[in-house]
Amino acid sequence: QVQLAESGGGLVQPGGSLRLSCAASGSIFRIFDMDWYRQAPGKQREWVAHITSGGSTSYSDSVKGRFAISRDNAKNTVYLQMNSLNPEDTAVYYCKAVVQAMGATVPISYWGRGTQVTDSS
Repeated sequence: QVQLAESGGGLVQPGGSLRLSCAASGSIFRIFDMDWYRQAPGKQREWVAHITSGGSTSYSDSVKGRFAISRDNAKNTVYLQMNSLNPEDTAVYYCKAVVQAMGATVPISYWGRGTQVTDSS
């Protein structure tokens, strides 16, 4: 019974910043790679950022240089620092984590329910 819960979304002015958090809870044995995705109305879900269990990061071209993904393994939490926000960043942001639950034989992907980020242009 693993759950992911995003927080930190909201309304921000153009050029502003937000930090999203995603905390995993439940009977967790180990969390592997984690990702952030986003989906704007009428568009496909888009991959945004990735972080490995070792802390290596990668980003989509649309956010590279503006966003930063990080994690706190002690808190089972992944973060997305978003700077220089623009209207194109308006979307529901989702976190995904590859998690092996206690007692499970293999890890699987879990998704959060999403948090709304709106750039008020």
